Amino acid sequence: MKDTITIGMDLGDRIHFIVVLDEQGNELEANKVGNTKTAIRKYFDRFKTATVVLEAGTHSPWISRELEQMGFTVYVGNPRKLRFIWDSTDKSDERDARMLAMVGRMEPKLLWPVHHRDKQSHADLTVIKSREVLIKSRTQLINHARGVVKSTGERLPTCSSASFARRCREHVPCALWPALSGVFEIICQLTEQIRHLDREIDRLCRERYPETHHLQQVPGVGPVTSLAYVLSLEEPGRFAKSRQVGPYLGLTPRRDQSGQTDRQLRISKAGNKYLRQLLVSCSHYILGPFAPDSNLRRHGLAIAARGGKNARKRAVVAVARKLSVLLHRLWADGQEYQPFYGKRIQMAA
Repeated sequence: MKDTITIGMDLGDRIHFIVVLDEQGNELEANKVGNTKTAIRKYFDRFKTATVVLEAGTHSPWISRELEQMGFTVYVGNPRKLRFIWDSTDKSDERDARMLAMVGRMEPKLLWPVHHRDKQSHADLTVIKSREVLIKSRTQLINHARGVVKSTGERLPTCSSASFARRCREHVPCALWPALSGVFEIICQLTEQIRHLDREIDRLCRERYPETHHLQQVPGVGPVTSLAYVLSLEEPGRFAKSRQVGPYLGLTPRRDQSGQTDRQLRISKAGNKYLRQLLVSCSHYILGPFAPDSNLRRHGLAIAARGGKNARKRAVVAVARKLSVLLHRLWADGQEYQPFYGKRIQMAA
């Protein structure tokens, strides 16, 4: 029956390789399909209600949504956990598709399936990522302008990135202005586009994702971080306990245990890299000189005070991990943020 069929799909940019297995694991066919919605629908229409296994990549979000709409059970494997597939002396696209089908047929949990967000959430998160790309481009251009001027023995005044073009324009040496005028023009345009995206992010937080305001109660957490947090996790109910968010975002140490050896390594860095970076940035503010006092801040400062190599880095990561847990709890319960939660409980008792 077709509902016992497992289909492994190795995704490419133009062509996908497909291997179809029956209930006993016998290979029914190996084929190719074009990377278009029409071609995928036409091919998979023969295998209604089958199980499809593919690997996370550029095209996996829209392909998995397309197949789920057609009624398929879809597993999207985590590439970080599938070393046994890509680390081979005889690697090919057809072999990868066959391995995905075999694993999906026997035990889908070995795929460590990832969850792709829905189409609307993906589009809204793109606003944040586009803003990040523009900021990096502006920073690169500003560094270029400062470096060119510095090589002549002059220096541009210190200022924020947003005010760079306005404040530093008149300090550029006349001999360099023909070369840097275009750079300053692009910086102005990028600044305006970044402001436009900032307004769009504020609008999304206010109109479409009002739960972000619960997260913004924590000092250092702004619209960008709160919106990225909500869009990346999508539903607070995905986690039975708030403590599970830390490992999900790769903020917990890896472990190497064998026999009498049990070593604690660096953090796993699994999950969403961009959200992890945002939480670390918030952690730097919380531990900085301008943040208000709180349990979160004291926790990080106590770790940093222990001294030793990389004490400050460990403190930043520890605060980021606790912050990820705190944000999930505020989101799930809708409570008011209490900087000294433990003391409030003792006082109430």
